[in-house]
Amino acid sequence: MPIYDYMCLECGHEFQRVERISEHEQADPRCPKCESAKVERVLTGAFVKTGKKS
Repeated sequence: MPIYDYMCLECGHEFQRVERISEHEQADPRCPKCESAKVERVLTGAFVKTGKKS
């Protein structure tokens, strides 16, 4: 399952949530520090590992 990074717009706390791709669109994340619903997703790099050698 993917890990999504969020930042709270109220207190500036950055946090992560594990969400299924299917539930990500309906997710209503809240800041674990101040309980605010004003959070924004932070885009990060991705790591992909395949079974084939290139």
